[in-house]
Amino acid sequence: MTTTSVDLGFLEPCDSWLLTNKFFRSKLGGKPAWLELKNLPKPEEVLCTRCDKPLAFLCQVYAPIEENDGCFHRVLYVFVCISASCESDGNGRTIKVLRSQLPRRNAFYDYNPPDETVESPAVVSPVPLCVVCGCRGPKRCGRCQLVNYCGVVHQRLDWSAGHKPVCGQEDSTVAAQRKHTTFVFSECEIVTEPEEHESKPKLSEEENEKRQMEEFERLKSEGKVGVLDELPQEELEKYAGTVDQAEDKVFARFKKRTADAPDQVLRYERGGTPLWLSPIVPQTVPDCERCGSRRIFEFQVMPQLLSFLERDELDWGTLACYTCEASCNNAEGYTEEWIFRQDVIDTTKPAN
Repeated sequence: MTTTSVDLGFLEPCDSWLLTNKFFRSKLGGKPAWLELKNLPKPEEVLCTRCDKPLAFLCQVYAPIEENDGCFHRVLYVFVCISASCESDGNGRTIKVLRSQLPRRNAFYDYNPPDETVESPAVVSPVPLCVVCGCRGPKRCGRCQLVNYCGVVHQRLDWSAGHKPVCGQEDSTVAAQRKHTTFVFSECEIVTEPEEHESKPKLSEEENEKRQMEEFERLKSEGKVGVLDELPQEELEKYAGTVDQAEDKVFARFKKRTADAPDQVLRYERGGTPLWLSPIVPQTVPDCERCGSRRIFEFQVMPQLLSFLERDELDWGTLACYTCEASCNNAEGYTEEWIFRQDVIDTTKPAN
């Protein structure tokens, strides 16, 4: 076994207070542990661009860049649409990734890391948060004016989930403790460790040629070398299935590479290459809209995560996230990056 340049992410239970913003950890579910606290995304920036409903927070990846002083703290947030009526989209319109980063010396967190042996509260945002999803909550309950929401969708959800009988008797701090399991995923830490993989040495050109000749001789001995009209029907069907064979080859590579760590839910390799399930990959990746730098692959969310979530409305082969190579600074707080959803079945083609 050799260690690769890939870091694998695995789920581990963790005390919820250790998953708050000041401890800078990667996690699944719960509410976002926002890094920059004054310029949170506006509610319309965390809406599905297909169905216009709020996106659910899936996970966040703590990914500092050592050689960039402005990225001493850096977090990538993934949001997904869980509306059963919203069609999947290979171009990621039902999924969003937001990036936030800060230098070590900043207005929100201590210069030195916090004590992880003693429970302590999160650094509170001065911006009101929605009690359902934890995103920016500019709206208030129209009756009591005490509880904040990102919009009418979550106000209605919270009304039926428990706010109605106690309206006027609780504020946002109390209401935020209410569990919204239909929208908020179970919270868990994502811990990473280097991938170990046994890779076989590549064949030389001479060895490849030798294998091809051996295959040719085998076909010749079986009487399968000749013009196409001399081949039996089953052989024609075999050659007609070239595309399927290519897909099988890519999927077999995926299975082989993940076999040593079948519980991995994340693969991180900034500047690397995604581990695809099929040959259907993005033809182009858009450059950063802010600075014009190219975007590079940074991490992918694996299909194994679906088994943990147990949500029928969610489905993907893998979610591959590409980010600005320069990781340009955004004085306004959060920058949207680009994500590609690859399905085992091709859903990126337009409907007939």
